Amino acid sequence: MTNFPFVPLDFCFSNDETIAERSKDFFNRMESRRTVRDYSPRKIPKTVIENAIRTAGTAPSGANMQPWHFVVVTEPGTRTRIREAAEAEEREFYTHRASREWLDALAPLGTNEDKPFLESASCLIAIFLKKFSYTENGKKLKNYYPTESVGIASGLLIAALHYAGVAMLTHTPSPMRFLNEILERPKDERPYLLLVAGFPMKDAAVPDISRYDLKDIATFVE
Repeated sequence: MTNFPFVPLDFCFSNDETIAERSKDFFNRMESRRTVRDYSPRKIPKTVIENAIRTAGTAPSGANMQPWHFVVVTEPGTRTRIREAAEAEEREFYTHRASREWLDALAPLGTNEDKPFLESASCLIAIFLKKFSYTENGKKLKNYYPTESVGIASGLLIAALHYAGVAMLTHTPSPMRFLNEILERPKDERPYLLLVAGFPMKDAAVPDISRYDLKDIATFVE
C-alpha cells in the first residue's frame, strides 16, 4: 500500500457564539441574492473574478480530481456569438421542447427566448465539467463524481461573487455544446453552466417571489 503524505490541518477554532454570529451574517448577505436580468455597463474588477474562481477551486471533488474549468468571456464579438447560439436554442425550447406545464411554471418569472444580458452584463463565466483528466505525459484518467463536484464548485463561485457585491444569472440553454466550439474547449468537456455576472441597472426589478421556510426544506433527526 502506498503511503500518501499528510500535513497538519490549518483550522481556525472559534467559540459557539462566534460561529453562530458568522453563520447569521453570511445568511443575511446571501438571503439578498436574486437573479438579475438587467445590467449596467459597469465592469467587474478582474481581481474580483479571479478571487471568486479561486474560491470555486477550493471545492471538494471526487478523489480530488478537480474536474472543472472556468472560461471568463468579456470579448464583445465572442459574447455576441454566444448570445446568437443561446437564443437559437431558447427559441426551439419555448416553441417546441417545453411542455405547457413547464411554460406555465416559467410565466411568473417573465422569461423568454431573448437574452440581452449575455451581451450587457460585465462578463460571462462558462463552467465546464471535465469527464477526464490527463497527466503530464498524456495518460487519460477518469474523473469521479464530476457532476456533484462541479455543482459544489459552481455554488461556491456564486456565493463568492454575491458576497463580493456582484449580481448574477445562471443560464442553462439546452443543449450547450455550442460553447465548446465558440470557446474552443475539448469535446470531452461538457458545458455545465453559463454564469452571467455584472452590476444591476439602478431601475432593475425582479419577480416578487419568496423562499421556503427552514421547516419546509430541512429535517433534524436528534
